[in-house]
Amino acid sequence: MNLNNINNIGSQSDKKNVAERYFDETYIDDHFLVLSYKNEEDRPVNLRREVHNDCLQFHFSLKGSSKFIFNEGTYTLNILEENSLLLYNPQRSLPINIEINPNSWIVSVLISIKKFHALFSQEADYISFLNEDNRDKKYYKDGEISPSMAIVLNQLINYNLNHSIKHLYFKGKAYEILSLYFNRNEEADIEQCPFLVDETNVIKLRKAKDIIISQMAEPPSLQELADDIGLSLKKLKEGFKQIYGNTVFGFLVDYKMEVARKMLESGDDNVNEVGLKVGYSTSSHFIAAFKKKYGTTPKKYISSLN
Repeated sequence: MNLNNINNIGSQSDKKNVAERYFDETYIDDHFLVLSYKNEEDRPVNLRREVHNDCLQFHFSLKGSSKFIFNEGTYTLNILEENSLLLYNPQRSLPINIEINPNSWIVSVLISIKKFHALFSQEADYISFLNEDNRDKKYYKDGEISPSMAIVLNQLINYNLNHSIKHLYFKGKAYEILSLYFNRNEEADIEQCPFLVDETNVIKLRKAKDIIISQMAEPPSLQELADDIGLSLKKLKEGFKQIYGNTVFGFLVDYKMEVARKMLESGDDNVNEVGLKVGYSTSSHFIAAFKKKYGTTPKKYISSLN
């Protein structure tokens, strides 16, 4: 956990300007919930919820920033935009007490350690708090939200499909979030990925990612990319998927959609302009790609924000 984000709690006068609200809660299964909240107000909003001490808490800040308040107000922990926070303490309860700043969005997943362990029992060697030596110890971890995770989280917080399928939709997305969170990505276990033993290859693949991001509107071909980083086409394809959990262009599409979503939110460009800036020559192709990822058109997405 980044201790630089821990601060002393604010004064009583600060608290008077904070509105009390409640999470939007979606039941997934026994001891498995998704919480979300969009603060569209011009002042902070405070949300509280009791959480049993056998529960893992995954918190994701999609937009703006929020502040967790612990230990009856003795200290706080900030969670910034596009960052996540994992909390687990089997020794004591960690009730949620969070102050969400104006124009900030947060999604949280709560799941019991028993249910979680059943999902990941075969992966205990690389999920450290599942190791036998650590299962009764508290665990904190902060990190960045990947583009693929951001897409799923935005699909949850901007849900606009028929209410009758909401439970099924959220259930699938909740499991997808957990899968993406523990996808090894850049922290892949080198011992289990022989190709990555050579650190030089890892550096080259990260360079490949940087190249396609910087040239997302007109990306090089796979062969050109392989030549640029000095790897064979086969090693580029295999290595990129091992590190980032996706093909080169699958990763790029996810990234472009995330950039497009943020541009649409800013309101500085219309749909056609956003599509062109992320590399779509026609608006119809951009709209189709956006809808495939987010389940809605760019125009409807903008409307949902208002």
